[in-house]
Amino acid sequence: MEKILLLRYGEIHLKGLNRPFFEHKLVQAIKVAARGFGDTQLEHGQGRFFLSGYDAQREGELIAALRRVFGVHSVSPAAVVASELESVRRGALDVVRAEQSAGGTFKVEARRSNKRYPLNSVQIGADVGGYLLENMQGLSVDVHQPQFRLYVEIRGEKAYLYTHILPGPGGMPLGSAGRAMLLLSGGIDSPVAGYMLMRRGVELEAVYFNSPPHTTERAHLKVKKLAQVLSGYGCPIRLHSVYFTDIQEAIYEKCDTDYMTILMRRFMMRIAQRLALESDCGCLLTGENLGQVASQTMQAMAVTNAVVDLPVFRPLIAHDKTEIVDKAQQIGTFDISIEPYEDCCTVFVPRHPVTKPRLKAVLYEERKLDVEGLIDAALQKSETTLIGGE
Repeated sequence: MEKILLLRYGEIHLKGLNRPFFEHKLVQAIKVAARGFGDTQLEHGQGRFFLSGYDAQREGELIAALRRVFGVHSVSPAAVVASELESVRRGALDVVRAEQSAGGTFKVEARRSNKRYPLNSVQIGADVGGYLLENMQGLSVDVHQPQFRLYVEIRGEKAYLYTHILPGPGGMPLGSAGRAMLLLSGGIDSPVAGYMLMRRGVELEAVYFNSPPHTTERAHLKVKKLAQVLSGYGCPIRLHSVYFTDIQEAIYEKCDTDYMTILMRRFMMRIAQRLALESDCGCLLTGENLGQVASQTMQAMAVTNAVVDLPVFRPLIAHDKTEIVDKAQQIGTFDISIEPYEDCCTVFVPRHPVTKPRLKAVLYEERKLDVEGLIDAALQKSETTLIGGE
């Protein structure tokens, strides 16, 4: 029997006349993920891709890589046989013997794309199940809570047999929905926000605000490690590290410190937008969560939004912290995020931050600063690093 990997996609089905564009993006991403695993070939079926020619000894590694590809709904290692019923029966027996040598309860789930096949889906399942019972000891049928399921798909002249459906991330293929500039701190939230927008097909660039000597190089390295994890989902990330010390010290020296946080956020948004426009990004992306800290109230977000023209996406806006932590653990950023190295926002935290700032009062404080001069100087001292590139 030939062994292949069967990859499913879901949401792309709904794209109508635009579907070929999304399918092409997904094909590119799958080929990149499969690179280095042998002389692979990728065939396209209805709602399916069939990957063959890979190094069988590294099948587990390849499956793990494919399960990180946005747009892939699930992956199944499958055996391929001729669609004639006798071939399907024998192939099913071989698959079950190889994977379930001790027997157990099972159910056969069958489907056919060719409605002229001599048996319908229910009849195929019953026939194959009966053949397994006759030819293998220790098996019994349980259609409600089986220990394993054998899936049979009849497609044209081939049948695909498998026992596992391994979930992928789903979503849309990277590059199908543009680019975003992520404001990446060393915390838990912003990497999760980045992942969530990547899952919608958005490629990322990132900006980090660095404040030496108030923050250490360890904090900077921590952010690079977070960007590295995100890039592992298929998107090399350009990380812009912006020197933010002079801006923070100017605000601290010249402005009412109760406005420190909101003033810093407005500088960050201006700088992020400049970098975004230079990099053809269509939006800004933050990990803000409504009510979590002083700068994340409705009024504060409105005041920070006022300095930019690009849309600001906040995918975590209504999530609670437990949900965010769970997602961070799932995607592999949590352990890095909790390393004890402070970012620039935690260093200059005012005692009594304004939670419901009025734009008029914020503008009054900003008039004490050379806003454009400070931004120009900060960008001149910034550096850009490609994370995850070859």
